[in-house]
Amino acid sequence: MKNKKTLVLGASEKVERYANKAVRLLQEYRHDVVAVGNKEGEINGIKISKEFPSNQDIHTVTLYLSEQNQVPYYDKIIQLKPQQVIFNPGTENPDFEKKLNESGIETEEACTLVLLRTNAF
Repeated sequence: MKNKKTLVLGASEKVERYANKAVRLLQEYRHDVVAVGNKEGEINGIKISKEFPSNQDIHTVTLYLSEQNQVPYYDKIIQLKPQQVIFNPGTENPDFEKKLNESGIETEEACTLVLLRTNAF
């Protein structure tokens, strides 16, 4: 399996949050993880930053933000030029998906946890 450096947007230290589970499962499946949230913290040794990364070779962005909370990140994500953006359940956003597709970025409405567990990531 190829390491796909993944940005988890909406990361949280709260273990019951799916974003937290995604960070840990991505680690388990040996993917490099960059975690961004609205509060700094740490998940299993991965620092949660409030700052959006730049100049990083991000393969995948997986979203754990509601549609309206994604808006400030539209341009930043497009500028990162990831190969794909995953819209997890509850984050679906047809307008943003269209913008990403027009920029040559693949989108998928899926659960990152399921994709990992079924080797579809």
